[in-house]
Amino acid sequence: MEYNFNEIEAKWQKYWAENQTFKAENTSDKPKFYALDMFPYPSGAGLHVGHPLGYIASDIFARYKRHKGFNVLHPQGYDSFGLPAEQYAIQTGQHPAVTTETNINTYRKQLDKIGFSFDWSREIRTSTPEYYKHTQWIFTELFNAWYNKAADKAEKIDSLIALFEADGTENVNAVCDEEVVDFTASDWNAFSDVEKQQVLSKYRLTYLSETEVNWCPALGTVLANDEIINGLSERGGHPVVRKKMMQWSMRIAAYAQRLLDGLSTIDWPQPLKDAQTNWIGRSQGASVKFKVFSEEPRTNNQQPATIEVFTTRPDTIFGVTFMTLAPEHELVSQIVTDEQKEQVEAYIQATAKRSERDRMADVKTISGAFTGAYAIHPFTGENIPIWIGDYVLASYGTGAVMAVPCGDQRDYDFAKHFGIEIKNIFEGVDISESACEDKTAKIANSDFLSGLNVNKATKLAIYEMEQRGFGKGKINYRLRDAVFSRQRYWGEPFPVYYKDGMPQMIDKEHLPILLPEVEKYLPTEDGQPPLGNAEVWAWDCATAEVVNCDKIDHKTVFPLELNTMPGWAGSSWYFNRYMDANNADEFASKEALDYWKEVDLYLGGSEHATGHLLYARFWQKFLYDLNYVPVEEFAKKLINQGMILGTSAFIHYAIIHFTSPSTGNIAIDTKRPILVFYSKNTDLKKYVQDNFIKDSDLEYTIEDFKRHVDVVYVNSSDELNIKEFESDSKYSDLFSGVFEFSYLLENDKYITTREVEKMSKSKYNVVNPDSICEEYGADSLRLFEMFLGPLEQSKPWNTAGISGVHSFLKKLWRLYANANDFKGDAGEPSKEELKVLHKTIKKVQEDIENFSFNTSVSTFMIAVNELGALKCTKKEILEPLLILISPYAPHITEELWSKLGNNQSIATAPFPVFEPSHLVESAKEYPVSFNGKMRFKLELPLDLSAKEIEDIVMAHEKTQDQLQGRTPKKVIIVPGKIINIVG
Repeated sequence: MEYNFNEIEAKWQKYWAENQTFKAENTSDKPKFYALDMFPYPSGAGLHVGHPLGYIASDIFARYKRHKGFNVLHPQGYDSFGLPAEQYAIQTGQHPAVTTETNINTYRKQLDKIGFSFDWSREIRTSTPEYYKHTQWIFTELFNAWYNKAADKAEKIDSLIALFEADGTENVNAVCDEEVVDFTASDWNAFSDVEKQQVLSKYRLTYLSETEVNWCPALGTVLANDEIINGLSERGGHPVVRKKMMQWSMRIAAYAQRLLDGLSTIDWPQPLKDAQTNWIGRSQGASVKFKVFSEEPRTNNQQPATIEVFTTRPDTIFGVTFMTLAPEHELVSQIVTDEQKEQVEAYIQATAKRSERDRMADVKTISGAFTGAYAIHPFTGENIPIWIGDYVLASYGTGAVMAVPCGDQRDYDFAKHFGIEIKNIFEGVDISESACEDKTAKIANSDFLSGLNVNKATKLAIYEMEQRGFGKGKINYRLRDAVFSRQRYWGEPFPVYYKDGMPQMIDKEHLPILLPEVEKYLPTEDGQPPLGNAEVWAWDCATAEVVNCDKIDHKTVFPLELNTMPGWAGSSWYFNRYMDANNADEFASKEALDYWKEVDLYLGGSEHATGHLLYARFWQKFLYDLNYVPVEEFAKKLINQGMILGTSAFIHYAIIHFTSPSTGNIAIDTKRPILVFYSKNTDLKKYVQDNFIKDSDLEYTIEDFKRHVDVVYVNSSDELNIKEFESDSKYSDLFSGVFEFSYLLENDKYITTREVEKMSKSKYNVVNPDSICEEYGADSLRLFEMFLGPLEQSKPWNTAGISGVHSFLKKLWRLYANANDFKGDAGEPSKEELKVLHKTIKKVQEDIENFSFNTSVSTFMIAVNELGALKCTKKEILEPLLILISPYAPHITEELWSKLGNNQSIATAPFPVFEPSHLVESAKEYPVSFNGKMRFKLELPLDLSAKEIEDIVMAHEKTQDQLQGRTPKKVIIVPGKIINIVG
């Protein structure tokens, strides 16, 4: 009987779906295990063979845990809001919901073909109202919460209001805006409702503020830093500029220290932890205020403008010779002089075209502009010039630095470039240790600090700053509050309407607020987000419903928020939704949350380290503070799988332009170039001379090019299918306008070059898993992806290599087919067969627990070879072997399991128990040597003494034949190792 993998795989995929084999229960006597993949965005391109790598690994582990007796939750869904669907809608006019549904259907078919053990009854899509009603609710909870620094957690805003009512701001220790004003209880009680809301907005965990953002005019939306590459949008490659906009923001910075501390409690890859640690960026130092010098007289109430800086080296303050502000700093427009205004504004405009990431990464370019203004050194009273420079970011620290060119390379380079003074403050006099310890000494000049070690000098500097009132010790974080608005259509609508200019939340019972229909998905003509095109987008407080915009009267009907939430909104809590995905009333019930608690194994890409994973940890901690979830960290263990890289193919070609009129009878149109496809080692000049120029004095130039070619046109020998290549319209530009084209062939073939790169549609090196499943089967694909190498490492794909694992599966099939026509033998296994089985059990269990899946595949191959050599037909061996292989190759093992007479799915079978006794050797095959030369072998029990071994050997007939009646001089016996007879 043939191994018909297509029929077998279709049969068992249908069986699993109809019987809901992998459906998890929210109550069980079994221990629980929650395995999760970072859920995919369903793009129109579908899956390529690189995408399933992590899914296969998590599926193996989930299936293994089921075999080990766990109640396993292994769900899947779709992160289905996003910019690509919206851009496609703009181009085609097709609603994003339609394209998203089409893409999801494609993904689902592809995932099902690979045979994953997903619990599809819990499928979620972030773009469905049933899901995003809970995202909207979480947003309202964040709005109605504040961060109590005394309790070190978020609390309901009602508790803050109670503090205001009782004592004003006196007993409030909160994370809030910097410009809050203290007030008494009587002040609070006298405030109007609008004034109270304005005060509370400075404390809420989500709030409106004018924020510096990455604005992409072509896409009409704000972009996150990780959506920008080299100053261009990742989507479409459009220019991105920095501008200020009124945006919703999340006060993630309130959780900075807890996000740091939590990293020590979770089993995540160290590089990922390091990335988050660096992104949060905790540093200790001092906040210092520099007054801006002004010759203008001030009124009695007018305070001089100040520049606040944070420095980790306050001991270097005497080395400050200038200050640098971020070009976006709000003070720049106030302090710039008329003489410098034009230059400063031009510099600001130029800087706006560079992303923050580019500015941070660029350590070579030195640029800036002098504002014409000066600050006053707080110790010396000297005037210090104030510059702007794009190496300072408004979103980091205070957006200003005190520049110490003698102690900082970037400050030094800036000062040298613009001719600014550089002071040397690191050569000074010693000072007694006691003066530092009791802080009795007063800082008079730089010499006082320069003789101390850094720690002592820093402590003393901070002490003096605090005494003089212009500075204080401070812990600072690089982490900034997260912008939460997007000027897009295809995203979660905010449950927000505006009354008297202040945002109001829509109550939970009226959610979800559905995404409205719009005629077009672009911003409005006056620059409003796409929702500004909606005709039915106003909130009627009387009827609690969305109504037509022409009913807005600002009495009972109010305008709704026009921005939508970013892509990370839905992905910041989805792992909790899977625990109770069909709950219509709550994001998840307390019972389900208490049962599943957290993700036990999370697999996904390392590129999400400072995006999704940081935001998700923030939301989880917030929900934990309000007692909505039982644990503070959502995933105990995380593994970053490596990439499967594509092997790209390249064509090399030259465009030959003729630059002078021809002489002689040369049939060349000098107005049109010649196109030549060539191999890399070709001497192009010689080729042109021999084939086109000959004896002519015709002049020419050669332009050399290299271009990706679709791998579907290239065989395993790197040979290009020229006919198919020429018929592909995406290469038609190569041939247009040329006089003639030709190929320089090698043995009548055009050979491409190959390079290993990231698998990407744009590089034309994508391999579709559907075609692999069709030709070799899903089990072959699963085994091959694991066999390629360690899970965490990146490795190149080579389709030719899959034939090896496919041959293994056919050999596995034959092993069972030979076992009495798939029925197996009930006889007693031999010790050799038991040894093979238990050796395999031990190795596979260790491999799975250590996520070393590639070595398991090798172990399977060895076991099948050994059992084949033993002609094993015993059910007691063959059944456990199938269970071992089933997490990796579930279809073939299900089929063989049923053929062995089992009625239940192999997925429910218990994992075989390793018995060490079967690997303990009871006998040893000794080489029996005469004068050091082995003459025969003899198997003897291992528990024999040297004397017993000698007696048996000497009595053996083959020994007698060798000795021919002679008495040996010596018999050397080492039990378990050596038998040597010296004659």
